[in-house]
Amino acid sequence: MVYGNSIKQNLHNLYRMNYILFDTLQEHNNLLPLTFTRPVADLRIGIDTIRAKWEALLPGQYSYMTEEYLSEKFPCILSNDNIFIAGHLLATPAIALQITHLAPGEAIIDDNEIWAYRGPSFTPGETQPSQKSHPCEPIDAIRFPYDIFGKNGKELLSDFKRITQGRTSAPLSSTCTLIGDASMLFIEEGAVVECATLNTKNGPIYIGKDAEVMETCAVRGPLAMCEHAVLNMGTKVYGPTTLGPYCKCGGELNNVVFIGYSNKAHDGFLGNAVVGEWCNLGADTVASNLKNTYAEVRLWNYPTRRFIKTGLQFCGPIIGDHSKAGINTMFNTATVIGIGCNIYGPGFPRTYIASFQEGGAHGMTEVALSRFFDTAERVMARRHKVLTDADRRLYTYLFEHRDQ
Repeated sequence: MVYGNSIKQNLHNLYRMNYILFDTLQEHNNLLPLTFTRPVADLRIGIDTIRAKWEALLPGQYSYMTEEYLSEKFPCILSNDNIFIAGHLLATPAIALQITHLAPGEAIIDDNEIWAYRGPSFTPGETQPSQKSHPCEPIDAIRFPYDIFGKNGKELLSDFKRITQGRTSAPLSSTCTLIGDASMLFIEEGAVVECATLNTKNGPIYIGKDAEVMETCAVRGPLAMCEHAVLNMGTKVYGPTTLGPYCKCGGELNNVVFIGYSNKAHDGFLGNAVVGEWCNLGADTVASNLKNTYAEVRLWNYPTRRFIKTGLQFCGPIIGDHSKAGINTMFNTATVIGIGCNIYGPGFPRTYIASFQEGGAHGMTEVALSRFFDTAERVMARRHKVLTDADRRLYTYLFEHRDQ
């Protein structure tokens, strides 16, 4: 890594520095429904979350400055000397090195947007730094949900190089076929890969700890499978695709990011999509990612309360946490689904579904909060997770302030 030694030389001054990943209101709202339940920096892109990328480059204590209703689960821990980093900024060694040189009162700023600031306190949009410097290389950030799958390939390659540098992969089983460069395949301890075809010509394949690729899977990288992720038998994967921790997938995937703990375990197509946590797509659920007219895709935008142009031709569903789809569900191009939804029945539901709704093309009704909690508890228990009191307070707030 080009900047590795330079960063290390500066870390003795910053080790255990207090880092705060801050949300701007604009980016947090533009990234809904994915950020209803998390700060922006808790989103996954590539292999890691944004926070994990920063932690790897700049060790220290990390917390979040985000929406007030999220602060119980994601508190902000201030000290007398903090470095504030924009939560939608994608970490690179170059920008990390530049951050290590910040003095109190100084900021890294570009186009009047503060990307990093050092000081005892900070208010996005209001704090005025004493000194400003410009980024040493072009800034890359996520601003809309489609940026997550759109920039997933670049981030996956960057994460792969960082995570595997100087390490040796577990051996690939002789029952598998590898096409491409073996150095672009990395298998972590405990992973199981049998009788699969793996192609690294277009990008790396990372198979995390205790993950499993079952027989007759066909994978074209880039692909990241985080710990305990599973590809069921016969799955076809086109990259850049990411399966977060404990995700189980089958059927056909093309450029999809699963944040974690979600399933699409059966046949059906899903492409150019982002799926939150604790979601389940039933057997033969299919989602369009291209309009029949090949026209530019429009996507629901929460702040403007309307569908906005994306500049994209390909865009599948954006699905918030704890949303489900029954068997044979069909989604039109660029469908946006809030949190806590239950979609089922024949036909295409509307392309924007508000949070805590159930039904389909035939109509939607509200999901009772008590029933949502019952389902969430059962779903999380399957992964040995508990719906905490803090979770209940968070979802109660979101239910009471739900989008209409």
